[in-house]
Amino acid sequence: MSDRIHTILDRRVAAQRDAPALTDTLGHIWNYDELALASNDLADKLTQLGVRKNDRIMILMENCAAALAAIFAASRIGAAFIPINARQSAAEIARVIAHADPAAILFTAEVSGEARAHADELGATPLHLGLHALARASNPDDVLEEVATILYTTGTTGTPKGVMLTHANLVFGGQATRETRQLQNSDILYGVLPISHVFGLVSVLMGATVSGASIRLEPRFAPATLYQALTSGLTILFAVPQMHALLMQYTKEQGHDRLPSDTLRYVSSGAAPLDPDWKRRAEAFYGIPLQNGYGMTETSAGVCVTRHTDSNDDISVGPPSPGVKVKLDLEAPGAEGGVGEILVAGGGVMQGYFRNPDDTAQVFTNDGWLRTGDLGMIDDVGHLHIKGRSKELIIHGGFNVYPPEVEAALNDHPQVIQCAVIGHVEQGDEKVYAFVEVARNDWPDEDALHQFAATRLTGYKRPSRIVLTERLPAAATGKILKHKLSDLLND
Repeated sequence: MSDRIHTILDRRVAAQRDAPALTDTLGHIWNYDELALASNDLADKLTQLGVRKNDRIMILMENCAAALAAIFAASRIGAAFIPINARQSAAEIARVIAHADPAAILFTAEVSGEARAHADELGATPLHLGLHALARASNPDDVLEEVATILYTTGTTGTPKGVMLTHANLVFGGQATRETRQLQNSDILYGVLPISHVFGLVSVLMGATVSGASIRLEPRFAPATLYQALTSGLTILFAVPQMHALLMQYTKEQGHDRLPSDTLRYVSSGAAPLDPDWKRRAEAFYGIPLQNGYGMTETSAGVCVTRHTDSNDDISVGPPSPGVKVKLDLEAPGAEGGVGEILVAGGGVMQGYFRNPDDTAQVFTNDGWLRTGDLGMIDDVGHLHIKGRSKELIIHGGFNVYPPEVEAALNDHPQVIQCAVIGHVEQGDEKVYAFVEVARNDWPDEDALHQFAATRLTGYKRPSRIVLTERLPAAATGKILKHKLSDLLND
């Protein structure tokens, strides 16, 4: 049996017992020994509550010390943890409860008003470390010996889809993060990416644990809070484009052209393509190279990541991470001119979808490669370039339009914070619609944006409509919720 995630924590305690592990907004300042003790105590409490090996423990959470203790406590018991962002609706949570059938539900009620409201509605009571708990009838019929977590992917309708990641998957992802980012035990990571999402869970929590680094946990993103952290010792920033854009806007409003930090040594962006001009501006802002990456829940986050030592015009997501293999299916829908569906193999690939053998079978090729559903191309030096989701491909006038290319072009405009592009059917053809986030006091002219796009995009790729807004709909991770963009057309 491979290492379980709590054994990685215990090994860290043996190596650096008194080293700082985390801080949170509730005032917890724990070293690694205190984190391990808290997880042991919580494991005992959960066992007394009736949780057994092979059970599932749902954690309705925002980032805090108690949530991390619960994750390692589940590992000690031999149960799988199911982290759910507390900001989800009661209906969304009810669907996951029905599908996952957890033996217990924990609520980070002390740090989250939403978690407390869910706890009150479901009748939970205080347990330990500020957590509230609800015990349910145990049903360990599913043998989950190697499964560490079940992550339910973002969806709008239908049966929830739970990605089963093993302990080996999480440890692999943490080790890859340490190697590709060269994490050290002196590093301080910013922990605002939700630990309930694979990026925060693997790249932040597991990356820090295998490295002995510490995490500054934040339950919610706010540019002012991030600015303060970056100017007071933070060394590692994993973020998504929305966070970078809002931080840069906030810093500009404070009268600075660049970030005044002398400790930040690594910054990365993910979940959206880069434009060379935007990348150069971001690197001038941070004063260090901006790294880019690509991953998904089913691959334990990281598939590819860049490792630039200086600024350049490479806007790829880099080569495969250590232990990961990538190839293209050039016969997949949307493939053309060297673009194909991205297939992945390696130590981070999931075990499958929980209680869903049909979808599991469909997402794997006969020889075991994971079909990502994403389109990409590989350049002459082996770097992967993301072209978009195959399901988001826009076919306008018979031509393939990849939304990331249009988004990257518009993001280069100085008044654009970020944008998202979708296809909108009009009279039997898909039109390119761009939704652009701008600052309230810096509203651009829509015609000027169309003219700007015309200088960067060929005719069939240009947006037929540009919708300006002060805020794009986004998940807690910062990922833009494209299925909600059409709602802005009625505003």
